[in-house]
Amino acid sequence: MARYTGSSCRLCRRENLKLFLKGDRCYGDKCAFERRPYAPGQHGQRRGGKFSDYRVQLREKQKVKRLYGVLEKQFRGYYYRAERQKGITGTNLLILLESRLDNIIYRMGFAASRSQARQMVRHNHFSVNNRKVNIPSFQVSLGDVVEVREKCRKAPQILEAMETVVRRGIPSWIEVEKEKFMGALRAMPNREDITMPIQEQLIVELYSK
Repeated sequence: MARYTGSSCRLCRRENLKLFLKGDRCYGDKCAFERRPYAPGQHGQRRGGKFSDYRVQLREKQKVKRLYGVLEKQFRGYYYRAERQKGITGTNLLILLESRLDNIIYRMGFAASRSQARQMVRHNHFSVNNRKVNIPSFQVSLGDVVEVREKCRKAPQILEAMETVVRRGIPSWIEVEKEKFMGALRAMPNREDITMPIQEQLIVELYSK
């Protein structure tokens, strides 16, 4: 399966936004975006000026793709699926991305980052409604219960993530029982619940051309 293997901090610098791709490190002094808040590359500090509409739309799409760890083909599939649903296409797109299993695990605090959540899902650390699921893109539905499998509850990365989740907090639409290593999707997220600075209308405009 294709995946990005380069520097995560480079992506934050390229999008000029902290995407929190490296978990707890992003909150500390070692964060590369804090130390070098400009685009990567030889001419990164000199980039600027007026951008075309296409470039602004493209950068917004790239930002959201990198935030959720989705590559182009899959992201385009999410867009077309959102377009077919009732409601606002941009909002539908964000809700689909937020409902991915790897993102839900990250939001619940069982992983320090979405990439870590994705890896643990592939390694069979979680179950959904008492059924083992190892597909990071699995769509979690309203009422689904996500649980850390019993044999994985002593994994250091899970215990550490559960201790540090207080830095970012757990969304109100998710209910978590830490002592039972489980959580549930009690409501679908609204647009107001997604606090990252995303202009999803720009993505809709880009794919509508």
